[in-house]
Amino acid sequence: MIEELGKAAPIRLVCQLMDYPRSSYYAWRGRQEQIDHELLSQVDLVRRIHKSHRGSCGSRRMAKELANIGLQVGRYRARTLMRRAGVRARQHKRHKYQSLGPQALTVPNVLDRQFNPEAPNQVWAGDITYIPTQQGWLYLAIVVDLYARRIVGWAHSHEANAWLAVRALRGALKQRRPKAGLLFHSDQGRQYTSHAMAEILRDNGVTQSMSRKGNCWDNAVVERVFATLKGEWLYAKYPTRYEAAADIEKFVDWYNQRRLHNANGLVPPALHEAQVA
Repeated sequence: MIEELGKAAPIRLVCQLMDYPRSSYYAWRGRQEQIDHELLSQVDLVRRIHKSHRGSCGSRRMAKELANIGLQVGRYRARTLMRRAGVRARQHKRHKYQSLGPQALTVPNVLDRQFNPEAPNQVWAGDITYIPTQQGWLYLAIVVDLYARRIVGWAHSHEANAWLAVRALRGALKQRRPKAGLLFHSDQGRQYTSHAMAEILRDNGVTQSMSRKGNCWDNAVVERVFATLKGEWLYAKYPTRYEAAADIEKFVDWYNQRRLHNANGLVPPALHEAQVA
C-alpha cells in the first residue's frame, strides 16, 4: 500500500500518516530489489542454457544444468523459471521404423533387449537414419556403446548403402579397439545383413545380433539417440548436405560431452564412462 500511495505523495509523508517507520519501508524495498535482481539473473541463466542446448532441456534437465553451475533448484522451480523466461522444451516426433530392403544374412536376436551391460565395449548397437537437406537426403549411420549410451562411431553419405554402415563400425573399432567378445546389434536392414558387414565383424571377433523383423523396440537405445538428434538438435532443413554433416559433428560432441542422460543418472555419456575408467 505504501508503494502505491508513494506514487502520489512523498514516502516520508505516507509513512508518517500511516505511523510506519521509514527505515522498515526502505529495508523491505531493498529486499524486494534484491529478490528481483536474483530472479532476473536466474531467468537469464535459464535462457542461456536453453539456447546453448537448442531448446532441448525440459524442467528436469534444466534443474540439473542449473545445479551444475551452482544454482540448486528443484524441477518445479526450474519449470517456473522456464515459464518466466518464455522458453519450453522442443517436442520431437517419434522415429518410425522402416524396412530398408531385402535381407541377405540374418542372425538371431542375441541381445534380446538387454540394454544395460556392466562395462564399456561389451555391447554396441547401430542403425541408419536420414536428414533432409535442400540437396536431398543425407544418411547417417551411428554406433552406440550401450554402457553409457555414448556414440562411438558415425559416418554420413548421400547413399544409404552397406559401405555407410561399415564405415561407421570401422571408425568405432579404430577409436575404441575393443577386446574379443564384443556384441554388435542392429536391425535387419540391408546394410547390416550384407556380406561386407558380416566380414568386418568376423575379422574383429565381434558377435552379430539382429532385431526381430519390423520390431524397432529391439534396438530402442539407438532409436532414442535418433529421436534426440531430430527432436533436440537438427534444424528443419539444411541448405546443403555439407552443412548438415558439419552440424552432425557438433551434435556428436554435444551428445557425448554435455547431453544429460536419464540412464546415466543425469550425467553425459562421456562422464558416466569416465567414472568407471
